[in-house]
Amino acid sequence: MSFVLLLLAQFLKYYSYALIIFILMSWVPSIQQSAFGQFLGKICEPYLEPFRKIIPPIGMIDISPIVAIFTLQLAMRGIISLAYFF
Repeated sequence: MSFVLLLLAQFLKYYSYALIIFILMSWVPSIQQSAFGQFLGKICEPYLEPFRKIIPPIGMIDISPIVAIFTLQLAMRGIISLAYFF
């Protein structure tokens, strides 16, 4: 049981890295149009979309990805603590 939870926590860690790369790629639109950018978009957009619906942008700054990454980190820490509990 703990192996599966630690594996899930590792997956969430790599997913948060993918989110950070996707967010940084938004600064360069030509990179988003590449095959790698489109692949990351297909992976990251379904997770980011609910946060973008709830949290409006402040001026020209979209803070919803920050909240999404913070939520993902909280989930990862909770899973790790559960893994060490079992």
